[in-house]
Amino acid sequence: MTPRQAESSPVRGDTPQLYFCPDLAGYAWVVRKGDWLNVGIGRRCPRQLAEHFERFLAERVRDGVLDEDLARTRARGHAYLLYPDAARPLVADGALLVGDAAGLAYPESGEGIRPAIESALLAAEAIQACRGQYARDRLEAYGAKIKGRFGARQDRAAGASSAGPLKQLAAALLMRTRWFTREVVTRHWFLHEHVAPLRA
Repeated sequence: MTPRQAESSPVRGDTPQLYFCPDLAGYAWVVRKGDWLNVGIGRRCPRQLAEHFERFLAERVRDGVLDEDLARTRARGHAYLLYPDAARPLVADGALLVGDAAGLAYPESGEGIRPAIESALLAAEAIQACRGQYARDRLEAYGAKIKGRFGARQDRAAGASSAGPLKQLAAALLMRTRWFTREVVTRHWFLHEHVAPLRA
């Protein structure tokens, strides 16, 4: 942001702003980092992503959250796989996939740092157990550990469906409550506080 934009911006550095898509297939965000704004959108259904993002930007300008000049800045992004929809093989002769390469990002938030670290620890255990023989069959234990930690993968098409009208209405009502946004959205979907730390 320019000094003028930074001074007039209503976005606070200690309060990330999250906006869930009406079809519950993703969310957008505005996060302040000093004089920078991180503005983006993530969706499980990538169809018409640009249109969703343009609509989100227009709404934030209308609400006074974003300066119109900032909303016109060209966005850069990337796609990545979400667990459990990713069907990519985790193991091959002499190779293991971890983190984003394995498609381990959490589907609700797209957060992938914790799964990346945990999958790397599980990969290290599997490599050490191979004692120098890295054939696929000797590395298969890693795939079983990933399944045990993150659950079974699903049919990719099943994971891409959006919520129906009743589910969208219920979600809209729940998102207005402080308890739901704190306990379910923040602590459960985003922080995964209910998941015990990985034990060595």
